[in-house]
Amino acid sequence: MVHQIKRCGLALACLVGLVVGGSALAQADADSPRGNNPAQTATARVSDALDVVRRLEAEPRMKKLLPKAKGVLLVPSYGRAALGVGARGGAGLLLLRQADGSWSSPAFYDLGGLTLGLQAGVEGGEMALLLNNDKAVAEFMKKNNFTLSADAGLTVVNWSRLGHGLAGTGDVVAWSSAKGLFGDAVAVGINDIRFNQSLTNAYYGRTLSPRDIAQGSVNNPQAQSLQQALAQAAGQ
Repeated sequence: MVHQIKRCGLALACLVGLVVGGSALAQADADSPRGNNPAQTATARVSDALDVVRRLEAEPRMKKLLPKAKGVLLVPSYGRAALGVGARGGAGLLLLRQADGSWSSPAFYDLGGLTLGLQAGVEGGEMALLLNNDKAVAEFMKKNNFTLSADAGLTVVNWSRLGHGLAGTGDVVAWSSAKGLFGDAVAVGINDIRFNQSLTNAYYGRTLSPRDIAQGSVNNPQAQSLQQALAQAAGQ
């Protein structure tokens, strides 16, 4: 009888192990981009970012802000369901303005949660962050686990709450296609922003830092459509 109980306990432990292991594998697969194909995921994100640029171009006030921006972080989808401590809110592409006025190739980033805002009932949507000065750009050169907020010394202004005369006065202007994503807060914040090394490496075929891309020393022909669309939206 004792041996039977031990065997049953062992079988139950194995079953639990399979369930837990299966759940872990399922979660790992969900978190893994496009079935462990980072290059495909990176290419898809660049294509998706084109829709964000088109939405920005359709906003009259954004056409006034874009020509002055030092950089733009384009986020094709920022989901409410993903928000929380340590969770990714979305995935973004950073393009920086070059000395000749053109736009750099994209660098890949992941975003955490909003520190202010997120009106009840809003499910998320497209988002863009306009970096208005070198101080804002410098934060993205830190690569990992940095925050855009007043606590970090940056003013991140909610675009939907800006008056016409105040547009562009913040270090960062946060825009979203989802009305109310940032709530009624005039200033918002985004935490746990991280440079996605694996996607960046896969997209360019070698190991690169944010500064390598910011300096314009690399390119991928597939990104030209995005760079040209952004230039057009900025009136270049």
